[in-house]
Amino acid sequence: MSGSDTDTAVTPRWRRVLVDTRPLRNTAYRRLFLGQSVSFIGYQVTAVAIPVQMYAITDSSFWVGMIGLAALVPLILFGLWGGAVADAIDRRTLLLISSVVVWVATCALVVQALFGLDNAWLLLALTALQSGGFAVSGPTRSAIIPRLVSRGQVAAANTLNFTAGNFGTVVGPLLAGLILAQWSYAAAYAVDAVLFTVALYAAIRLPHLAPTGERVSPGLRAVGQGLAFIVLKPVLLMSFAVDIIAMVFAMPRALFPQVADEWYGGGEAVGWLYAAIAIGAVLAGLSSGWIGRVKRQGLALTLAVIGWGVAVAAAGLARQLWLAVALLALAGAADLVSAVYRQTILQVYAPDEMRGRMQGVFMVVVAGGPRLGDLRAGATESWFGPTVSWVGGGLVCVVLVILLTLAVPRFLRYDGSP
Repeated sequence: MSGSDTDTAVTPRWRRVLVDTRPLRNTAYRRLFLGQSVSFIGYQVTAVAIPVQMYAITDSSFWVGMIGLAALVPLILFGLWGGAVADAIDRRTLLLISSVVVWVATCALVVQALFGLDNAWLLLALTALQSGGFAVSGPTRSAIIPRLVSRGQVAAANTLNFTAGNFGTVVGPLLAGLILAQWSYAAAYAVDAVLFTVALYAAIRLPHLAPTGERVSPGLRAVGQGLAFIVLKPVLLMSFAVDIIAMVFAMPRALFPQVADEWYGGGEAVGWLYAAIAIGAVLAGLSSGWIGRVKRQGLALTLAVIGWGVAVAAAGLARQLWLAVALLALAGAADLVSAVYRQTILQVYAPDEMRGRMQGVFMVVVAGGPRLGDLRAGATESWFGPTVSWVGGGLVCVVLVILLTLAVPRFLRYDGSP
């Protein structure tokens, strides 16, 4: 099933700059996109409300940190397993089931807040349940996209998804702050539950998407086959490797609270730092009409990751808040471009019967990389200070990516032409 429009039609000049919206002409994809976009705003509201409620209950940053662990473990386990299941059963059915799990966990968060249970362990358990559902629904949703749109529109569809996701990353926390200031935790979780019903509706209205190719049994063997497929395909392996390098060495997020206070006088500075990368990604997405026309996607991905590292390093040298935010936004724009090409290479390069497992690995890398980056940034700051941790990480990222991609020229030559 694919879009009805041709990919070779003459494109007006202004459309070559603005985001390519042709995939939205496909009814099934449009519903999926709207469901994901609206529900992700609610998901981000909950992502803020849970830590705030946890701190209010425990008065401990340790317990707040435990939320990340509670989310990461099921994300890794169910991300890999869910990807294998997505290659074994109807993907519409799996998306619907996993979405219901997320929705039930969110409704349970509403109930515990309404009744004032104030139990830290319950919050961790519901976080893990929600994360497990998300770990299955995310890879499944991504594996569905190449079945809905033509190959020439996969990059455009991914750009729309990542742009909407970053928009939610900006709007969701701002909305959460407003709700928590004016109302309650229950109200915040209720907003998430209501918005998520749009995603449920989108899943219900999808066509049946039975597996194609060789049927697999969704067990450890299937997961191992997926990992082996990546290892034996240098292009896929490199797409993951450069992303891990970018996130582990050049993600400065863990330093934001400290530098906001020490460099920029505290106040609203920390909010601007946290929002800057997503703001840049949204702006890049809105002006991304050119992305789908790039054929040398391996080279484009490499240049985008190098741009991310350079911009992050430069931001770590800025002592004016506006300049740091601008440079982080530039880094966010580069990150959006790299994410689109990484996802597109993964979806197109792998056969349909492997796409679920590929997306499961993608989910683990995307979720785990930034968290390892937080650990790296915090540890190196304790040894060398925030400037070396921030700037040095960005420069190390650039050097490692250049050396690695030069060692695998096949990746730089990869052509994503239909």
